Amino acid sequence: MSAVTATTPEPEGPTTDLPPTTPVRWTRYIAMGDSFSEGLWDPYPDAPDVQRGWADILAATLSARRIAAGDAPLEYANLAIRGRKLRQIIAEQLDATIAAQPDLVSLVGGGNDILRAKADLDAISAALEDAVVALRATGADVLIGTGFKAGAALSWTNGRTGIFNANVWSIAQRHGAHVLDLWGMRSLADLRLWSEDRIHLIPEGHQRVANAALVALGLDPEDATYDVPLDVAPPVAFRETARANAAWMRQHVGPWVKRRLTGSSSGDGRTAKWPTPETWPRA
Repeated sequence: MSAVTATTPEPEGPTTDLPPTTPVRWTRYIAMGDSFSEGLWDPYPDAPDVQRGWADILAATLSARRIAAGDAPLEYANLAIRGRKLRQIIAEQLDATIAAQPDLVSLVGGGNDILRAKADLDAISAALEDAVVALRATGADVLIGTGFKAGAALSWTNGRTGIFNANVWSIAQRHGAHVLDLWGMRSLADLRLWSEDRIHLIPEGHQRVANAALVALGLDPEDATYDVPLDVAPPVAFRETARANAAWMRQHVGPWVKRRLTGSSSGDGRTAKWPTPETWPRA
């Protein structure tokens, strides 16, 4: 996505009046990653061409809590670009992140690697660990994330995701990083929290992940019920399920396969949406 120059709405802040019990010590937060951290598909209500997502929501919440405590607002940048594999994220975003001197960094990626049958899990995990070491050496706190537990047509990825997740937890333990446990979120097993492409969350899903990120950082969630599963969905007729699966294959799987065959990416030509740390929320 190209850098946005038009005025954008302020990100939504806390969703409840629940007071935090732990002060927010971080002053500058930078999000690294792919489409998940870019925020697909959670557009700002008043600027639908601009994606919000869990990282923007997390930044808004941290900033609101700092302001409520009488501290300066948080500074925030989001370098994430859709379609990036983990080693691309690190190659393109790590140096810029370190140069910005943040004291909090989220580095969540690997999903685009795992979707590829020949993904080298040891290699991407080693690259992740090297990046965490480099970030921790600056004194920054680091939030890394596990992969999602997939269902239905994508359940074939769960074996390799489980291996990657084990590496994530080991890396975090060795280097004192925080872990956003996406695999462990019960609510995300419900396809109703996922967009039509089945690999990106809807706005409610991003809100829930932002709460999980707060908990991962040792803070209170804005909504203590953030991971309560949705009410049981009514049964869907086999014919409707088959029709939905066919539409998904046609509209989303087909174009993804075409990009693979042509060596292109959904992120080609895009730049970070918030490339420079700014006081958050944006004016």
